[in-house]
Parts: sequence; C-alpha cells; structure tokens
Amino acid sequence: MKYDFDTPVDRRGTDSLKWDVGENELPMWVADMDFKAAPEIRAALKRRLDHGVFGYSDVPDAWYGAYIGWWERRHGFAMKKEELIFCTGAVPAISSMVRRLTAPNENVVLLTPVYNIFFNSIINNGARVLECPLKNEAGSYSVDFPALEKALADPQTTLMILCNPQNPVGKIWDRETLARIGALARQYHVAVISDELHCDLTEPGTEYVPFLSASEDCRAVGIACLSPSKAFNLAGMQSAAVCVPDPFLRHKVRRGLNTDEVAEPNALAVPAAVAAFTAGEPWLDALREYLSLNRKTAEAFIGRDLPAVRVTPQNATYLLWLDVSAVSPDGEALAAHIREKTGLYLIGGEAYGKAGKGFLRMNIACPRAALEDGLARLKDGIDKY
Repeated sequence: MKYDFDTPVDRRGTDSLKWDVGENELPMWVADMDFKAAPEIRAALKRRLDHGVFGYSDVPDAWYGAYIGWWERRHGFAMKKEELIFCTGAVPAISSMVRRLTAPNENVVLLTPVYNIFFNSIINNGARVLECPLKNEAGSYSVDFPALEKALADPQTTLMILCNPQNPVGKIWDRETLARIGALARQYHVAVISDELHCDLTEPGTEYVPFLSASEDCRAVGIACLSPSKAFNLAGMQSAAVCVPDPFLRHKVRRGLNTDEVAEPNALAVPAAVAAFTAGEPWLDALREYLSLNRKTAEAFIGRDLPAVRVTPQNATYLLWLDVSAVSPDGEALAAHIREKTGLYLIGGEAYGKAGKGFLRMNIACPRAALEDGLARLKDGIDKY
C-alpha cells in the first residue's frame, strides 16, 4: 500500500496543543506529527467506535502480545508478560516513579540537553535535577563518564532518567555506552528510567539498542518506558507501557502507578496500540523513508542558505537540533524573534538544560511543502536578526 504523507491535514480548530497559534503562524515546536495515523490503526479504532459502548476497559493478552512481538521482531529484545505494565503515558509514569523511587530533595540525574518535561516531572514531585551535560565535540554527542560517575556516586542520588534515543540531539546510544551506564547505576544503587518513545523513529537501516537488552546490570536497575505514541502519532490516545524486569523494582513501580491511578486504559488505548504493533509496520517503514528525505532536504537547505547555522548529525527522531550560537548565544531570544518576524514557532535550546544554550529544536515531521515553508521562514527570521 502507498501511504500519503504529502497531503496537508488542517489541524486548526481541533483543540490541538501544537496548532493553537495565530492564523499566520507555523508551529514546528512540540513533538507530534502532522500526518494522519496509519489507516490500519484508524480502521481498528473505527471498529471499536462502531461498537458504541465505552465502559471500563481491561488489558487483554493481545496487548501484551503486541508489545512482546514488536520488540522481539523489530529490536531483537525478548520481554516477558509479567514484566509489562500498562500506563496512560510515559510522563505520568515517570512522575509516578519519581514519587515512588526518590525521597524529597534526592537527586535525579539527567544527561543534558534532554527532553524538557523530565525537569517538570522531577521538580514538581519534590526531587532535585542533577544535570550531567553530554560532551559535544563538533556536534557529536557522548557521555562524560567521569562526570556521570560522580553524579551517580553522590549519596543523594537515587534515580537517573535516560532518553534512548536522546531527544533533542537525535543520538542512538550504543550497547557499550548503555552497559557502562547500567554498571555504574548498579554499583551506586541508582535506578534508571529509560524513555524509549522515539526508538522506532530511526534512519532507515539504523537500529536502536533497548537499554534493558544491553547487560544484566541494565536489567537489574532498569525501567523502560515504551509506547506507540511518537512513532505512530498517537500521543492523544494515552497508551503506553513500562517494562521492569527486576521483581522488587517492578513491585514498587506497579504500586506507584496504581496508587496514582495511571495504570488503567480508556476504551481506545488498547486497540490503538495493538493495531500499531501488529498492523502498522508497513506504514512506519514508509514514514521513516519520508522523514529521512525531509531531514536531507533540511540539511541541504541550511548548509546552502544558512551557513551560520550548524545541523547536529542525527540518526533518530524527527527533530532537528540546530546550533545557532554563531547567530545568537541565546536560543530562546532567537526563537522569539523568529516567531515574531515570520510566524515560525520553534523552541530555544535552553529548555533542554544548560547544555542547550545557543540551540533551536525544529520538528520536521510534516508534509514537505510545510517543511519548505518553515525553512524559508527560518532563513528570513535569521537574516532579520
């Protein structure tokens, strides 16, 4: 089946967080895509809607089988049914785990720049953010292991939140890096939450490594957050999972999720996930090809027309991480200027931690015509700065 990613979808007037903007504005900020969900998923949801009764839902064996089958088939990682727990989203689960796995004012380690909502989940739940900035060598990011060991060895540190692949820098962590993180975390008795929601959005021919698959240390300390929400554009379905191999850690996580009432599905959450992981593979492969060409289009445009901007080399996510430090050391101020002058809505890199200063994040998961419009606005805004 040929899938259509070029036809625009008008999202205005649909209560879209992303598109609640001015008439002439183009939002390329929050990480959701401007594509319709796969027709196979929409058909499954239509069948559920046509049933007409939307009472309380349980989590059936089909849901467990869909997750287990997908991760084994696509990523070579075998999960067990008892290790999986349904949750309404990665962020609610992470917030719950911060409350359950830390005491007030204990440290949660973040490798920055990283997804900005992690900061909210930590601070809003009484813990402290301990930033461990990634090393950035000409746009190539890596873990500063001496700094990470120091952070994990701090007696006040009880939890680490990892982004795998890393949002916003688009880095796929290799097995050796993940295993070293797991070994240090186990040595210093620190649990590791690995947010893997972008794991299926890799460059064609490029694979990610599940944190829990990297070593026995990773399985002993690790909790993986999984979902079809990013890859299949289903964020509004409130459908996700956590995988926790260690029984003791799993008990604590399960109790927290149930206490916080974020472990029960709505009527559409399960059918959406099952359809994505059992019937959505051809659509996803076509999407990845489309996103790859979008990335190449953006890189070529910026390299040709915006020589002061450097695109970070990336092999995952649909987010550009743009080094604009030669234009302005203040990414937030530059983003505000670009929005005011052109209507292009981006996010300044400072939102992702101190290491994001002088960067912009740009979502390119949109029809190519919209991407070209956004790139033209980006150039216009920077030229006027």
